[in-house]
Amino acid sequence: MKKITYIASFLLLGLATSCSDEFLETRPKAALSIETLKNRAGINYLLTGAYALVDGVGAGTTSWHGSADNWIYGSVASDDAYKGTIAGDQPEISLIEQKLIQPDNNHFRGKWQAVYDGVARSNDVMLLVDQVEELTEAEKTQIKAQARFLRGHYHFEAKKMWNMVPYVDEKAYNPDDLTSTRVSNDKDIWPNIEADLKFALDNLPEVQTQKGRATKWAAAAMLGKAYMFQRKWAEAKAQFDAIVNSGRYKLVDRYSDNFRASTNNNAESVFEVQHSVNDGAPGGENGNQGATLNYPYGGGGVTTCCGFYQPTQNLVNSFKTKNGLPLIDTYNNSDVKNDQNIEVTQAFTPDEGEFDPRLDHTVGRRGIPFLDWFVHPGKSIIRDQAYGGPYSPRKHLMYRSDVGTNTFSGNPRLNANNYRMIRYAHVLLMLAEAEVELGNLVRARELVNQVRRRAANPDGFVRTADGKPAANYVIKEYAEGDPAFSTAANARAAVRFETRIELGMEGHRFFDLVRWGIADQVLNAYYATEKNKRTYFNGVSFVKGKHEYYPLPLQEIVNSQMGGKPTLKQNPNY
Repeated sequence: MKKITYIASFLLLGLATSCSDEFLETRPKAALSIETLKNRAGINYLLTGAYALVDGVGAGTTSWHGSADNWIYGSVASDDAYKGTIAGDQPEISLIEQKLIQPDNNHFRGKWQAVYDGVARSNDVMLLVDQVEELTEAEKTQIKAQARFLRGHYHFEAKKMWNMVPYVDEKAYNPDDLTSTRVSNDKDIWPNIEADLKFALDNLPEVQTQKGRATKWAAAAMLGKAYMFQRKWAEAKAQFDAIVNSGRYKLVDRYSDNFRASTNNNAESVFEVQHSVNDGAPGGENGNQGATLNYPYGGGGVTTCCGFYQPTQNLVNSFKTKNGLPLIDTYNNSDVKNDQNIEVTQAFTPDEGEFDPRLDHTVGRRGIPFLDWFVHPGKSIIRDQAYGGPYSPRKHLMYRSDVGTNTFSGNPRLNANNYRMIRYAHVLLMLAEAEVELGNLVRARELVNQVRRRAANPDGFVRTADGKPAANYVIKEYAEGDPAFSTAANARAAVRFETRIELGMEGHRFFDLVRWGIADQVLNAYYATEKNKRTYFNGVSFVKGKHEYYPLPLQEIVNSQMGGKPTLKQNPNY
């Protein structure tokens, strides 16, 4: 479903420009009255407006601040990605990367605005839908189910970011009272999120005719994921089993087909953030604005900006294999060969060791074909190797063959490559995780092997111009009796490692580390090694009990005041 510019909200305020009483009787331009919206078209405009913020762009001045793929908060804040580019560009992101986090960082307020504007738009739908007389009760229920799915999603995003956050539904939200949304954050909102997603699950259809709309199975996946964050393993397993047993989804043959515009909304997509271009929207605003910074710097025709979001050496190292299996405990003992200190005029041969083929669909590295553009040249398309390292991101980029139809004419970084928020591989890995915690290690191994089997498909390998594999790709499934699945502890580590390499650079990593309860261990070990490569990590540490969650935006605490006291309480240690 294409986004629309959101022009309708109940919170419409006119600013007086005259003392004349006549002005008070004049409807503000561009403001739609409630009566105008009390029809089938009007309520669908409101619902589309609620969907429009799923990409995180369009609330206030947000763009990359609220990006749906959480590249800042989920990847740069983890061991998957560096901020990249140069030190002086967007220093607020550097502060997040280096755990120099303060409540006045404007990126946190941007994300807050994105999710809570999404909540407000969902509540607008809930407030009006019962007043639309031309709708049947069944149609009203369908609209409510979509609105509650979205409301659950937006609150889920807030919960991941800040933990103790306010839950605002249509009962609390009064468009005529600007203080109605000043709700305290003194309660755990997981039950509220569950209730919204359960209603969506019970009432949404299995298939939607319009791409991008939530389905029963999208609600099941989101609900299952919410259970995972709470360690409700049996409840999560039930949701994921239902998705698997539905037969609606499958792993696409080629891993890379999850990351290109020409294969949007494929058989693996459970819930997908829709991007579109050349659709009449001004400035290509429906393209993927959240990733607009994350392109090679002067990249030989790809773009001319901006060099952010560079994969870490740690992530690259995690794709090493031995006899086709990952090096779960020792992957970071040595570095994959790179061109960090090699000029573009000097010869360079990529590392000839064994690699998981997903590496070169996740990371751009010198000497390997870079999508269908060229062989990655290394330093010439990286703004500052000494600062951001030698690697480029790949998954969100457009292919050369996408230029035109799937890119905006004025800015090719605005493209129609969707973000797969939940895909079937993710469902299988979450199910495998639940199975481990429930003691079903054989089933967990089988699920992980499904994901590895797809990755091992030679048809999906990155290849050179003469058709040969671009690197020494060796990947195998875990055999029966493999020590990796002999104990719950080993299986847990194997599933978590598979989750990282399957979903690398997709914005999940930091949140996974937090819900696994190992963020301090993993990230402090990462900083201890990385400081020898990126000097800005000297002195950086993850503080347990503080850095699992971000600080509530200072301005939002100020705005929450009632009777001179804020209703929002700051997270511990900020």
